[in-house]
Amino acid sequence: MNHPNDTHSLVIGYILWIFGFMGSHRFYYGKQITGTIWFFTLGLLFIGWIVDLFLIPGMDREADLRYQAGHLDYTVAWLLVTFLGVFGIHRFYMGKWITGILYLLTGGLFGIGLLYDLWTINGQVSEINQRRMMVR
Repeated sequence: MNHPNDTHSLVIGYILWIFGFMGSHRFYYGKQITGTIWFFTLGLLFIGWIVDLFLIPGMDREADLRYQAGHLDYTVAWLLVTFLGVFGIHRFYMGKWITGILYLLTGGLFGIGLLYDLWTINGQVSEINQRRMMVR
């Protein structure tokens, strides 16, 4: 059942879970600290990764409540930052043209900007969506 503020996809969460021992599904749902822990410990030696199979629906509901739905789509932003982040394509998608050009010319500001965006992309999209809702 879709929540009126459906910001994240349960299907994408489960697809990312396949690579979850690297924390990708946790980053997607805005759990940066545990995502980082999963990344460095292989999903807490795969045990946390298996447990997460059952926790994903709750993570999805939490993300839907925590982040603002709107014009920008979280899944599109995540796909862009994941696969084209070093080129800054996700920043162009969010309307951040200047930093998009900087990322394009510097490989995501030498990878550091890309890491920052992996940690903060949910908040960035939410903030832009919230601002656009206030303008209306």
